[in-house]
Amino acid sequence: MEIRPLDGVRVLELGNYVAAPTAGRILGDFGAEVIKVERPKTGDELRNWRLYGGDTSMLYRTVNRNKKSITLDLRTEAGRRIVLDLIEQCDVLLENFRPGMLEKWGLGPEVLNEANPNLVITRISAYGQTGPLAQRPGFAAVAEAVGGLRELVGDPDRPPVRVGVSIGDSIAGIYAAFGTVMALFQRERMQRVPLEQRVIDVALNESILSVMESLVPDYLAYGINRERVGGRMEGIAPSNAYPCGDGTSIIIGGNGDAIFQRYMQVIDRPDLAADPELQDNAGRWRHRERLDASIAEWTRVRTREEALRVLEAAAIPCGPIYTAADIVSDEQYRARNMIQPFRVDVGEPEPREVGFPGIVPVIGGRSLPIRNVGPDLGEHTREVLTGLLGLTDADIDALEANS
Repeated sequence: MEIRPLDGVRVLELGNYVAAPTAGRILGDFGAEVIKVERPKTGDELRNWRLYGGDTSMLYRTVNRNKKSITLDLRTEAGRRIVLDLIEQCDVLLENFRPGMLEKWGLGPEVLNEANPNLVITRISAYGQTGPLAQRPGFAAVAEAVGGLRELVGDPDRPPVRVGVSIGDSIAGIYAAFGTVMALFQRERMQRVPLEQRVIDVALNESILSVMESLVPDYLAYGINRERVGGRMEGIAPSNAYPCGDGTSIIIGGNGDAIFQRYMQVIDRPDLAADPELQDNAGRWRHRERLDASIAEWTRVRTREEALRVLEAAAIPCGPIYTAADIVSDEQYRARNMIQPFRVDVGEPEPREVGFPGIVPVIGGRSLPIRNVGPDLGEHTREVLTGLLGLTDADIDALEANS
């Protein structure tokens, strides 16, 4: 029996790109009916990002799975009226426009609240809905820099780099989903929740700041400005990526005191295990260059599989650095249903079976099954507008003709 805790929750998603759609995806993964509103003709920009074939990218299909797509032109009075009609039958409105845009369209929180006094309104923006930078536009790349992450990513002798995914958007989307569920939970416990408590305000830069651990307290307490340290984590050693003899690299985390002792025995360096300078993490960090060089001497004469086998036998935290090809063949991911196949258009004469990442967190031992991958543009317009609002085909034809 599939467990979907959010069955019966209906979400109207006005977002595009990655942040708000990620929040909608998470809500949809766990049972919410998510109705995604897209622009007529073009839809969400994500449909064309990293598009290698066909007319819809795998990125769009991944971020917008378990949703319905309808097309509405929010620049028109008719489109905005449909949104207000739909809001009456929704639990959540999710959006990531620049602050003030909904208000400009006559769809601000007060108007939405008149249409539905129980509505949860989740808003994602670059810097939040208030403050001196609220009106400034910004994508995740900027938020990752302003939030403190970019300064710490890369090698110290080179300019900062970015991680290979839109991590700022994804983290903000996770916080938005959590905030939404939190507001829904509060709504169940209170007879009437004030509007200001039903507006969830998620800023991209604050979402990044919130996962920066003790970056700010370390500065304020000790005057420490953390710096880029490549594959290491500042203050923790030995923990890094190490090259193997077959051209691959592995990650080894031997920074725990007891683990370090076993680790040095495994790589045949009892002298390092006994060194008084290396008995705690602070000392090991001071001598990180010497430690990493010694560890690399050991890994370089072994293949990835050989090194991992020996380390795992000694309970040393370690693992391979996976590519997509490694992930799709991994037994652990397969055992938990974390790669789920769907036949989709990839621009060839026939659809191809493509694996998509499963639903996290797991409930019941295995990932819940994905119900559908990102829908075609406007695929559910007639279903939603006739089913929820009672519009006729002629009404919808007229609406589309004016878009």
